Amino acid sequence: MGLVFRVDGMGDVRAFRVEDPGRLLSAEHREIVGGWTSDVYFAKTRDVLRRLGRLDAEVTAEVFAREGGVFCGLEEVRRLLVSVGADAQVEALWEGEEFEPREVVMRIRGRYGEFGLHETTILGILSSSSGWATAARRCVEAAGGLPVLCFGARHVHPSCAPVMERSALVGGCSDASCILGAKLMGREPRGTIPHAAILIAGDTLRLAEAYGEVLPPGEGLSVLVDTFKDEAEESLRLAEALKERLTAVRLDTPGERGGVTPELVREVRYRLSMAGYGHVTVFVSGGLNPDRIRVLAEAGAGGFGVGSYIAHGTPRDMTMDLKEVDRRPVAKRGRLPGLTPTDRLKRVI
Repeated sequence: MGLVFRVDGMGDVRAFRVEDPGRLLSAEHREIVGGWTSDVYFAKTRDVLRRLGRLDAEVTAEVFAREGGVFCGLEEVRRLLVSVGADAQVEALWEGEEFEPREVVMRIRGRYGEFGLHETTILGILSSSSGWATAARRCVEAAGGLPVLCFGARHVHPSCAPVMERSALVGGCSDASCILGAKLMGREPRGTIPHAAILIAGDTLRLAEAYGEVLPPGEGLSVLVDTFKDEAEESLRLAEALKERLTAVRLDTPGERGGVTPELVREVRYRLSMAGYGHVTVFVSGGLNPDRIRVLAEAGAGGFGVGSYIAHGTPRDMTMDLKEVDRRPVAKRGRLPGLTPTDRLKRVI
């Protein structure tokens, strides 16, 4: 049996067979919307509540996180609920707002049968998205107003790379390199030419000149300078040849060569400025975190590309509790019955 549109109970789960064993392992849009990424006990719950005549009970669910962070994932949850046809009322924080540990970040009121199957998916969306947005925010705060670009797509599974980079933009990153992630936010993706291009060209200046000729209008010319020569030497060589066309040099020195240090940033910045190229920004990437960003900013870095720190941002452990059934206060042991007092939630659906 192939995939039906939506899981309605355990009969669908038992009957389902994977039709294409060679498919990619990530879930498709219709599989997520259909409930196939849900935990199986929610399919069992549908059968049990249907037997009891309670599948369509009106409930109010609250979502909270065990630690604070930056809220993200609301738009995807909204699209999910619209896609499954849930006639639910939803209140939530705005994306990008900070939240405290155990603070309610979302409240959903509606018939349980219309959204209960998707508890797993809703929590997963909010947990991962908020974790990535929080990591991005900490980098942006450390940069003190300097631009932070997200280069994290290579550090996560491609199925969630666009979600991660969108979350980074919500967290405050100025740009994202993942094409789909940026486009989903109505933005243009940004990023420089990789070392591979320079190695194939055989010379950094030769590559930079060709790069400048094919750049989209309005995009600055930023070039890696750690491929073949000393970074300060290569930076001056490019600046002298390209003049005002060169907008930034990027330092991505590998750990095998000591990485990008404050001393290196300070020297490159000093030599460029002394030679009359103060307009050229020293952009830094490679294993950055908030602590390193602060130090490198003080040394003269003018922008940062962050990958693994954002991509590996710790998910916020989200929990969904039913707090009302048929408008009556309820709660499991250890939790207080009824709606949690808050004045921060806004009606979003």
